[in-house]
Amino acid sequence: MELDEVRARLAGVVAITPTPFTAEDTIDVPACERVLGRLVDGGISVLTVNGNTGEFYTLAPAEARALVDLVAEAVPADGILVAGVGFDTATAIESAEYARARGAAAVMVHQPVHPYVSRQGWVDYHRTIASAVPDLAVIPYVRNPQITAGDFTELADACPNVAAVKYAIPDPAQFAKVARGAGIDRFTWIAGLAELSAPAYAAVGAKGFTSGLASAAPELSLRMHAALAAADFPAAMQVWDTIQEFEHLRLARGSADNVSVIKEALHQLGFGRADVRPPASRLDQEAREQVAKILASWGAR
Repeated sequence: MELDEVRARLAGVVAITPTPFTAEDTIDVPACERVLGRLVDGGISVLTVNGNTGEFYTLAPAEARALVDLVAEAVPADGILVAGVGFDTATAIESAEYARARGAAAVMVHQPVHPYVSRQGWVDYHRTIASAVPDLAVIPYVRNPQITAGDFTELADACPNVAAVKYAIPDPAQFAKVARGAGIDRFTWIAGLAELSAPAYAAVGAKGFTSGLASAAPELSLRMHAALAAADFPAAMQVWDTIQEFEHLRLARGSADNVSVIKEALHQLGFGRADVRPPASRLDQEAREQVAKILASWGAR
């Protein structure tokens, strides 16, 4: 797939697929397939495997590869597979090459796992990975507010396959400064903090947004994107009002329950167990009841 086509397809709802587990703490393949079917049948065409909503940092390498295989089989004909990669550069490159062999069009590079990250080191890390897979679109996942417009420019000058950016810093003004400085049309800018931040980021240049919500309620995610694509911010905020309680539940206590809320919602809808792996934990009873009330208010099933 041509780079420009990948970039265009990323300007939408970029779903991050969850990873259902069995009671024995293995990947629940049938549940995973059903969740993927829910996403695709709901109209989602960009599937990102091994993202944070998929509990990337808790997965063994063999599990991450197995999930790539599963999601690759589910991607619709008009869709694309994005694979999360990370850790050391050799592991990230090996994971990217595996995903490419399974049909991935892009890789999302998780934020470097290191206590000491310099700006030049950040550029070098991504350049090493991107230059090893020049035929894949590369999407840096940015959670570091120190990364500047110049850093993106340096990286893309060296590696033209850096086609998009998942920007996950809760500061729309900072995002606008960086994106417009690096080139608002040079990359597909993706709001990396999901639906709650999507309207603010869309107003200053983001074309797509990531979503964990989409696995539970794809129609709400798609409705928000359609509104934003049409610059109909009142309509987008109507969706925002509908989902905000659910999303704020995910953000509570430093996002401790970010994935747990998604897993609980899917469990209540009949899509696998609610189990998450440490260092996350399952929701308490009060939060489970909140999820039930929210799903009922949406008419979700």
